[in-house]
Amino acid sequence: MSDFPNCPACNSEYTYEDGSLFVCPECAHEWTTEVITDNSEQKTIKDANGNALNDGDTVTIIKDLKVKGSSSVLKMGTKVKSIRLVDGDHDIDCKIDGFGAMKLKSQFVKKV
Repeated sequence: MSDFPNCPACNSEYTYEDGSLFVCPECAHEWTTEVITDNSEQKTIKDANGNALNDGDTVTIIKDLKVKGSSSVLKMGTKVKSIRLVDGDHDIDCKIDGFGAMKLKSQFVKKV
């Protein structure tokens, strides 16, 4: 097998080198080795206790949170299952029973 990296677009292992570029025959994505080193600096999202969060984790809300545009409140201790991490100010995208789709800040949750 070759020592070429997997495709960053589709994760295919059948990449090949074409001059200074790497090429994926499955999705036709082309990239250089500089792109690979830039992607290694991914931002780690942490909860209020400093634990690293991942997609699909279950978290608990650590303080009462007002819901913008509503008179209801998310109570402390509410369990949120299957979170998705996203970029932006509110870095957790989730669905909460009784409230629906929400975006939360990681500083107000802890990993279960």
